[in-house]
Amino acid sequence: MTQRNGSRGSSDCDIHSEASKAFELANSVECEEVQRANDCEFFEETGPEVERRNHGTRTVTAPDGGWGWVVLVATILVLALTLGFPSCVGIFYTDLQNEFQASNSETSWVPSIMTSVLHAGGPFCSVLVERFGCRETVMLGGVLSGLGMAASSFTHSISELYITAGVITGLGFCFSFQPAVTIMGHYFVRRRAFANAMSSTGTALGLCTLPFLGNYLHTEFGWRGSFLILGAVLLNCCVCGAVMRPLQPNKHRGQPLMNHGPPPTDQKNERKERGWLRTMWSCLLASLSKHMAFDQFCNNPRYCVYAIGITWMMLGFVVPLVYLVPYATAHNMEPAQAAFLLSILGIVNIVVRPPVGIIFNMPWFTGRHIYVFASALLVNGLSNSICCIGPSFSVLLAYVIMYGLSMSVVGSLMFTVLMDIVEMSRFPSALGLLAVFESITLLIGPPLADMHCRPEHFQAFSKGNACESANVHDI
Repeated sequence: MTQRNGSRGSSDCDIHSEASKAFELANSVECEEVQRANDCEFFEETGPEVERRNHGTRTVTAPDGGWGWVVLVATILVLALTLGFPSCVGIFYTDLQNEFQASNSETSWVPSIMTSVLHAGGPFCSVLVERFGCRETVMLGGVLSGLGMAASSFTHSISELYITAGVITGLGFCFSFQPAVTIMGHYFVRRRAFANAMSSTGTALGLCTLPFLGNYLHTEFGWRGSFLILGAVLLNCCVCGAVMRPLQPNKHRGQPLMNHGPPPTDQKNERKERGWLRTMWSCLLASLSKHMAFDQFCNNPRYCVYAIGITWMMLGFVVPLVYLVPYATAHNMEPAQAAFLLSILGIVNIVVRPPVGIIFNMPWFTGRHIYVFASALLVNGLSNSICCIGPSFSVLLAYVIMYGLSMSVVGSLMFTVLMDIVEMSRFPSALGLLAVFESITLLIGPPLADMHCRPEHFQAFSKGNACESANVHDI
């Protein structure tokens, strides 16, 4: 009897313990589902404010340092190799004219097409970033730019050079440059202004070093050998892209910052039912409508005014970089002195941009970046009027310093202001649409400045650049 009661009591205890375990398991599953739903809601929101909130909840890793410094150094090198590269093409102008019997105007289209495609490929770059990620896109851009410059060394006409050096290399620059800037916005939130300012020094670094490298290669190997070696140098963008590993949330904590996974299976089944051509066409239209950010341009007035102002600015922003040396040598200045002016411009940018990033990263400037940016644009445009005083070295030196100081502030804050205007989830598409607008004015800007670089034409064009910031002041 006692054994029966003991066994019955033990069985009852087992039943109660199993029931309690089942109840606790059900509660834990329910809690995990609620937490997963909350995490998904966190990831559906974007922007600096939401990223800061996620940073303290173990859902998003925005290091603001750590491996982010490695990504910052890689971004500096990518910007030096891409945005600074067109400045060294002018070294080979004379050889290209003699080789292909081309005029100065025809030869000048090579860097113009390269710069224009660098910006015009923004929407396609946004699609690749969404599908494959920033790391793979940067490495693809390095391969394209390297192959484009290597193929340029085997061209036999100026038209072939338009395709290889202009289109292929420019598209590779686009695929490397824009994802590098995009991933910086994900690695840095609290120090975003400083990180963008530091990364923008890459353009000045390329402006200082690549012309000297191109001049040395031109002396030793000629233009064909130089293009082949420069193509190998551009392959270093692949190395820089390899270290740009994507940010991942903690395990079982919602979706990653940028969802690069394949589409759902239901969408795959629907697409398989359609024809191949119809599927490709619909995917192309859907991707363009998503990655061109026309909704931001129509519904976000701040982004609309910003895009219009930057597009108008680019009409004259790069003209001094192209024609400063020819303008100086046209007034009987020594070529070494004229080239030294361009080097001073790059040195000013390298020295000024890091402290500018530190200053504007202070809490007081939060929300005020746009006003500093617009003021710098105004000063940058007005500084071109200094050239009208005279062509002496002292006048042009004062012009280069003033232009370089304002250019440093503009370059440091350009992407920071854009990140403040749009959400980070829409930043690649917003940057892509802005790049398309810029490509138009960048393409027609240098040809409008007169390919023969007459001094009176240069001065007339430089005066027009003083109005570049009028639209940006309205933001």
